[in-house]
Amino acid sequence: MPPKLVRVTPAKLATWTDCRRRYRMNYLDRPTPPKAGGWAHNTLGAVVHNALRAFFDLPVERRTPEQAAAMVTRAWKGDGFRDVDQQAVYRDRAREWVAHYVEDTDVSEDPVGLERWVSAPVGRIIAEGRVDRIDVRDGELVIVDYKTGRHALSTDDARGSQALALYAIAARRTLRKQCHRVELHHLPTRTVAAWEHTDDSLARHVARAEESADELTVAGDTLAAGGDPDILFPPQPGRQCSWCDFRRSCPEGSAVAEDLEPWSMLAP
Repeated sequence: MPPKLVRVTPAKLATWTDCRRRYRMNYLDRPTPPKAGGWAHNTLGAVVHNALRAFFDLPVERRTPEQAAAMVTRAWKGDGFRDVDQQAVYRDRAREWVAHYVEDTDVSEDPVGLERWVSAPVGRIIAEGRVDRIDVRDGELVIVDYKTGRHALSTDDARGSQALALYAIAARRTLRKQCHRVELHHLPTRTVAAWEHTDDSLARHVARAEESADELTVAGDTLAAGGDPDILFPPQPGRQCSWCDFRRSCPEGSAVAEDLEPWSMLAP
């Protein structure tokens, strides 16, 4: 019998690469160890994503910057923020981001996907995940990923993103159109980092995903057979442990990284 295909999402693969202990805690341990509370920067990103999804659901004639800003207000949540004053500052900032984004973007066409789940078997894996937005331009699909982090992004970020590459592969199978272009839309700087993949460059991303899928499958199967979790899923302590959801359950991570306030990752 051929080997069973392994379902992978970009988040799952990224977690495996970043820290295998965090991967085990998040995807294998049951019950799942307790997670830290909400982070303000994650809340901010989620609000912007939800606002833009609601915006593109509007009829074309109502897609104005004012409506985009209003969607932020409707979608707002305060998880992780210090207080209502801090919330107000970043809510206004997010309203400005999405209003400017709508000014800079052709919003007259309906996307073919908003927060669309795509999935496709390729090689030894099933690549799947939820894409922020999928456009059709000149007869081909374009993957659009919104970003709200501190730093502007580059062409290299778009080219090297395994997530965008896997989305492109899964989207063309799901929607039955070619897909080579991927874009990172960084709202705070009003910039777009884009890359035109070739079939070969997409295949290289798949090959790397297959390697990780093979590794995490073997480790999971060995754990289920009684293997030592600390050997199979060692921690990777570092600065990133400060914002790991499972920091309190990881002595090595707690020892090397300082506690951060839930709003510490917000851009100043």
